[in-house]
Amino acid sequence: MGLDIRWPIGLMFTLIGAILVVCGIVTNSDVEMYKCSLGMNINLIWGVLLLIFGLFMLISAKIASNAEKKSKK
Repeated sequence: MGLDIRWPIGLMFTLIGAILVVCGIVTNSDVEMYKCSLGMNINLIWGVLLLIFGLFMLISAKIASNAEKKSKK
């Protein structure tokens, strides 16, 4: 068949989430940077959420790919 749309979406969200997690960890000690967001590390929070969503998309694409291979046999 064709390329499952979950692969590129999952890769994109996983990559962006990983970048935000790293940025959030590196800048975690900068209190002044997170003053406008009520002291919450928004980069870390959203990075983890995007990483989870991206991994969910990749896992669901892998499961669908395996199911398609089994149905062809």
